[in-house]
Amino acid sequence: MTSNLAKVTTIGTFDGIHIGHQKILKQVVQLAEAKGYIPVVLTLFPHPRMVLQKDDSIKLLNTIEERIELLKTFGIKEVIVKKFTKEFANLSAQDYVKQILVDELNTKQIVIGYDHHFGKNRSANITDLKEFAKLYDFKVEEISAQDIKDVTVSSTKIRTALNQGEVDLANSYLGYNFFITGTVIKGKGLGRTINFPTANINITATYKLIPSDGVYVVKSKIEDRTVFGMMNIGTNPTVNGKTRSIEVHFFNFNKDIYNSELKIEFLKRLRSEEKFKNLEALKTQLKKDMENASDYIKTIND
Repeated sequence: MTSNLAKVTTIGTFDGIHIGHQKILKQVVQLAEAKGYIPVVLTLFPHPRMVLQKDDSIKLLNTIEERIELLKTFGIKEVIVKKFTKEFANLSAQDYVKQILVDELNTKQIVIGYDHHFGKNRSANITDLKEFAKLYDFKVEEISAQDIKDVTVSSTKIRTALNQGEVDLANSYLGYNFFITGTVIKGKGLGRTINFPTANINITATYKLIPSDGVYVVKSKIEDRTVFGMMNIGTNPTVNGKTRSIEVHFFNFNKDIYNSELKIEFLKRLRSEEKFKNLEALKTQLKKDMENASDYIKTIND
């Protein structure tokens, strides 16, 4: 549901909402404040490739819920999520502009890239949009080629970094810590038997990108308290595990958090996942990991 107040609108996937995107969002918010309009993002979900090419391999940096939450932290007042369907893809360029941007959103200004394409078969471009702007009385603010390049390159670089476990590099492109959101579920209880109890995290959005297997320093806010820990992503090869899991051992924390939904931020990768000869060897390594994680946490808390 959207208000009928006049709006400054930008359109895009905004996956990751990284430093390139943030530059565009800042422009939208400033223009809106100057005119007394509402800053709005129109975004599509699911990703068009998931619908048109039935491509399930695509991995996104944010779930749609995370995307909405992040956009609002950067000053966007309304996030309009349009369900991408084949019917939507068949809307003509004029119907898209008239029905959605003008009638539904009451857009008075659009902030958009020079290379933006829209309408059936993505046949219309920014020149067409400027013609529609005259017809329907709104303005078009063009995003520079360099800013568009920053957006495209950053998203690709972030995915590559995360797929290689380089979370600190990904965080530098994002301008915030990459995070996952999931529910704590019961696991096999193996961690408890070696004095490293873990919270097993279940993420239902199969399209969410998960960093590569390994051990990471992480933090989370639990009951208004910041709690640090270390996370293992992988199959637990030491006990011949077969399925990939996400498990977190929180430091100095001993509460029942089953069924809680947690947002967990990635700070640094400690090592790759390894197969140890026995549980004792694994336990020895986990103690080393904990020391390394604690040393790192001290550096960011000093």
